[in-house]
Amino acid sequence: MKFFKVKTWFICAMALSFIGFSYAQTKRKIDGVVGVVGKYVILDSEIDKTIIELKAQNAPVDYLSRCEIFERLLEDKLFAHQAVQDSLDVPDSEVNSFMSDQINRMIESVGSMERILSFYNKDTEEEFRSYFFDIVKQNKLTENMQQHVVNKVTITPEEVRQFFVSIPQDKVPMVGDEVEVAQIVIKPEISKEQKQKVIDRLNDMRDDVVNNGASFFTKAVLFSEDPGSATNGGFYSITKKDPFAKEFKEVAFSMAEGEVSEPFETEFGFHMIYLEKIRGQHLDLRHILLMPVATPQALEEAKQKLSGIREKIVNKEITFEQAAAASSDDIDTRLNGGIMKDPMTMETRFELNTMDDRELYQLVAPLEQGQVSPVAMTFDPRKNEKAYRIVMVNKKFDEHKVDFANDYTKVRTMALNKKQAEEVQKWIAKTLKDVHINIQGEFRDCEFRNNWMKK
Repeated sequence: MKFFKVKTWFICAMALSFIGFSYAQTKRKIDGVVGVVGKYVILDSEIDKTIIELKAQNAPVDYLSRCEIFERLLEDKLFAHQAVQDSLDVPDSEVNSFMSDQINRMIESVGSMERILSFYNKDTEEEFRSYFFDIVKQNKLTENMQQHVVNKVTITPEEVRQFFVSIPQDKVPMVGDEVEVAQIVIKPEISKEQKQKVIDRLNDMRDDVVNNGASFFTKAVLFSEDPGSATNGGFYSITKKDPFAKEFKEVAFSMAEGEVSEPFETEFGFHMIYLEKIRGQHLDLRHILLMPVATPQALEEAKQKLSGIREKIVNKEITFEQAAAASSDDIDTRLNGGIMKDPMTMETRFELNTMDDRELYQLVAPLEQGQVSPVAMTFDPRKNEKAYRIVMVNKKFDEHKVDFANDYTKVRTMALNKKQAEEVQKWIAKTLKDVHINIQGEFRDCEFRNNWMKK
């Protein structure tokens, strides 16, 4: 487990769905400031909301006292405060983009903005967005500062070995049942007609903006299919280092201020850009994204193609590895025999009980080693893209105690996390000495890990 808490605000939606509303309706009370770190305040209600978020993640919270949760919040505020001092600020455009995406996810999860407003005790969407903006910005600042502190931390193989041998035998952690999984993905072919329909729509919008003075902002809000920017009029502030599609950056950085681009294609669909302002290395722009949709016929053809591939694999006419290399449309796995990797750790072994992808879990869980799943539809929400896939369990690993040789990547991650945690504790102890901190009420009697009271 990582030593620091990086909040993903989709967690809020999960909390709202399962336990949040009962809390919202029965536990509201007079709120008050219980802590101050720099310019950031901690409200009594934040502690309750943090408990809700942790429960929504199925995190064990029963052993955590309110004092411990309060200290976590003090740490978050300290990180955010120092990020501003060290000029690790976050552009408002990045905050707005992330916030819009998370609000869309929350609405999708709980059903309506009204339910979200009820939970957060806000009267209007504008009031909630203002409140949520501050939360998201603080969390982004916290993440930036945390990453800045641990970026310099490295670990050697010898340190990993020493960490492992220092664990008492009866404390060596267990690893649940694991699988190594390979997949083959077949995407439906988007017809020229479907692509042209999208291009024509964008050209009509461009003509209306360029020749009739129509608002690009309004068209982005009404028509763009980019959930991260549509509600903000398609706005992004980017540099050449930002992780946008190569084609997107090439078009954006070739434009003049005030220009509206012709439609162009990336892996996400077709775009049109309006360049608002050039600020040194930054571009302030708006864009509209439209995604051509595969026809039902194209989807059926993709399904039948994959069914034929599966039949050949099951009949041993071709191996799964050969079929992946020859036919899979998933560029990340096809040259590796279809073998999937955890994007965070790059491990090829997935623990079944902690598998985040529920779609994948449902395919994998019933399979024995060497078995191939039925053909199943999969959906990529980033690209609004349906496809079909089959998976095979290459290897199964039974529950076992962590082994240094066979689970080296896991051991290394554990050792690195411990070293990072120690570095963070040193940083906190040093930094809090020079920051204004005020603690109120019951929390003045807490026994903290760090000297927040500066006694």
